Amino acid sequence: MERHGFQLYLRDLGKNRLSAAELEKLIGRRDYTEFLNPRNQLYRDNDMKNNPPPRRAAIGMIADEPNLLRRPVIVRGKRVVLGFDKDGMAEL
Repeated sequence: MERHGFQLYLRDLGKNRLSAAELEKLIGRRDYTEFLNPRNQLYRDNDMKNNPPPRRAAIGMIADEPNLLRRPVIVRGKRVVLGFDKDGMAEL
């Protein structure tokens, strides 16, 4: 990303977790289920693909368990790209 002129701000979510308020702002009006990491054990154990938790509960779960957040999260202005979405990154 830096090679393409982006300035990166990295945050270790294990040490500096996102609060529920920060997650609300990040997710905004988007589908919150897209932010859930399907590779996370909690996601799989609770069959969140077929039975996602309500938005407020999901945000609380991500705040408590940062590995439940799909990463990387790339924000540029109002655009958010999740995971290794090459097409999404190319549009930034």
